Amino acid sequence: MKTKRLLPTTYLLIAMIVMVAMNFLFPVAMIIPPLWNLLGILLVILGILIDLAADRQFHRASTTVKPFEESNALVTDGIFRITRNPMYLGFVIVLIGIAILLRSLSPYLVIIAFVILIQRMFITVEEHMLAEKFGESWRVYQQSTRQWL
Repeated sequence: MKTKRLLPTTYLLIAMIVMVAMNFLFPVAMIIPPLWNLLGILLVILGILIDLAADRQFHRASTTVKPFEESNALVTDGIFRITRNPMYLGFVIVLIGIAILLRSLSPYLVIIAFVILIQRMFITVEEHMLAEKFGESWRVYQQSTRQWL
């Protein structure tokens, strides 16, 4: 029997909810002036576009986007030439955009926690699986492409 694991998108949703809650319960300091905070919309859109581009590349390569499932292909082109983890990078950019929209300092604590959580729960495991499956091809890619940016 397989145990169900939460997907990274679930953690993204939880992070968004916690950011909004912290913003209203513990706003700490308003650091972004009104109207300038609308620039956060551009970051949210950018993050979504990065995620969609990475998802499309996984589908083109006929490999899974789900962590903990075995990959059929090592995707190294397109957005994956810039970062080994474009989907997680897109998530973080979305969260930064939301934090800017919210204007206060407290949501940024959630972003830091999210990055640490994603790194430990997903990226480390996924990269270990890729190293086992793709060996030298993975190592070459890993050495030539940054993990985040």
